Amino acid sequence: MTMGDLDNTSSERIFYFDIDNCLYSPDLGIHHLTRARIYAFGKEIGMDSASVVDTCSSYYKDYGLTVRGLINHHGIDVAEFNKKVDGDLPLESVIKPDPALRQMILSIKTRRWAFTNAGIDHARRVLKCLQVDDLFEGITYCDYTEPDFPCKPERRAYEKVMEESGVKDSQLCYFADDSVSNVKTAKEIGWTTVLVSKLPPSTSATTDFHITTIHELPKVLPQLFM
Repeated sequence: MTMGDLDNTSSERIFYFDIDNCLYSPDLGIHHLTRARIYAFGKEIGMDSASVVDTCSSYYKDYGLTVRGLINHHGIDVAEFNKKVDGDLPLESVIKPDPALRQMILSIKTRRWAFTNAGIDHARRVLKCLQVDDLFEGITYCDYTEPDFPCKPERRAYEKVMEESGVKDSQLCYFADDSVSNVKTAKEIGWTTVLVSKLPPSTSATTDFHITTIHELPKVLPQLFM
């Protein structure tokens, strides 16, 4: 990605941003559109119509991502999955540019990195829709073609993003995500975490901070914006 407005003189601290349902509101319904396409794809590859929802849900629970279960149990064509699921999402008509988000990200005095469980094409599309695609130094994503690829909340996914971003000290890492399980793992390995959700965290030990929208980030971590 282009460096754009990235501040190369910022400190060694780094902020990892989740993308889906974090940089944009879950109220847009992208996750519902995604699920519908996953279920349709499951039926297309021969999964039982009566149980496809439960089966896909169990794959998500067991593997962290439904696509990993589809790969492991059905040997799906990953390119076809990308085309008919992520690639078929009407992102450009649903996700609009967010000037306030852009200004907030520009204002943070750390390195900036996107950290997603999505594939690279989907991640780039979302960031472009929001018009923040030039603000991140890099993107750590899930490569569906990689055997047993790591994904959040597995610890090796966090190890991967630290390696790719060249960070060794977990105390330098900040992280915002809409998933309780994802921020829980990050907190366990020493990152400073922010849960972005309208729902309260399941336990007080899950996250360091809790906000309802990513735009509130400066309120809980003002020191990163001074």
